[in-house]
Amino acid sequence: MEAYFDNSATTKVFDSVRDIVVKTMTEDYGNPAAKHIKGMQAENYIREARAIIARSLKVQEKEILFTSGGSESNNMALIGTAFANRRAGNHIISSNIEHASVYNPLGFLEEQGFEITYLPVDRRGHISLDGLREAVRPDTILVSVMYVNNEVGTVEPVEEIGRIVKQQNPAALFHVDAIQAYGKYEIRPKRQGIDLLSVSAHKIHGPKGVGFLYIDEKVKIRPLIYGGGQQRGLRSGTENVPGAAGMGAAVKEMYTDHQKKIDYLYELKDYASARLLELEGVSLNNPPGREGAPQIVSASFEGVRSEVLLHALEERGVYVSSGSACSSNHPGISGTLKGIGVRQDLLDSTLRFSFGLFNTKDEIDYAAQVLKELLPMLRRFTRK
Repeated sequence: MEAYFDNSATTKVFDSVRDIVVKTMTEDYGNPAAKHIKGMQAENYIREARAIIARSLKVQEKEILFTSGGSESNNMALIGTAFANRRAGNHIISSNIEHASVYNPLGFLEEQGFEITYLPVDRRGHISLDGLREAVRPDTILVSVMYVNNEVGTVEPVEEIGRIVKQQNPAALFHVDAIQAYGKYEIRPKRQGIDLLSVSAHKIHGPKGVGFLYIDEKVKIRPLIYGGGQQRGLRSGTENVPGAAGMGAAVKEMYTDHQKKIDYLYELKDYASARLLELEGVSLNNPPGREGAPQIVSASFEGVRSEVLLHALEERGVYVSSGSACSSNHPGISGTLKGIGVRQDLLDSTLRFSFGLFNTKDEIDYAAQVLKELLPMLRRFTRK
């Protein structure tokens, strides 16, 4: 049996996504900027995808900018708004458990003279709202906090965060990295005080290499990519029609019978949590049940290095993660696990199990049985 539990890294696409991607690559393959019928057909796919996404957020279609994925969306949200609003101030606030595609652009901005305040988190991974309230200043131009943490599934109170930001400084912008949240939650940027929102398609059973950035129409932002002026001059370059069309199909499917899908993910999460806790020397780091995201379980395995266990599971057809896939080329101890106070001896003994709509309880049972067989053997050979 094969059990793929790395859906926070990427997902298998829906059949509807596969079909529309193939169609737009082999039949309706025109350039959306072209004036002939092939071009108009391609442009219609872009418009339809933008409309589907805008409806899912209850925002205007013109506020959706297609990107190459979550990393580009985060980079543009941070760098584009920082440089566009520099005259208003140079102070930015974030947390100390953000994804690398937020943390590293913030490092770049720091080199450019911006001042960054990193808020610590509690043992559940939540930022202190009082700490945020104290951190916002008259020269704060941007606050960036992730909706769902990609390693442990903590859900930040984004609506409350948005309210505090606007109360303390109405001119400050609020960016939310929703890459692990979109598709799992009903997100309403206008109601939640969100000015910018980053999303990636391949986390919701859509294609890789495409995402979007929601930009409230009032936000001042500078483009990162210059050229032919596509997408209202905010991101030049020929639009990725197959990607956008595939993402539109994924969004449509994800938000059809949405609650039923999310209930199923929580069912898998709770079942996997129970099976993991049956094993000796296993502890969980994620918020339990509906306190956390529906798709993420973070488990620490006492006395076994995560990389060793990951590859032992891989040999038996069980696929998991030892951290963020986007940071896999730079291995090291997770800042998130440190931030939430995971025991020192467990920092390098933690795996992430992340679930998608194609997973089953039978796969979880198989993984639990494999772990039951592997753990005693691996612990026996671990150096003391």
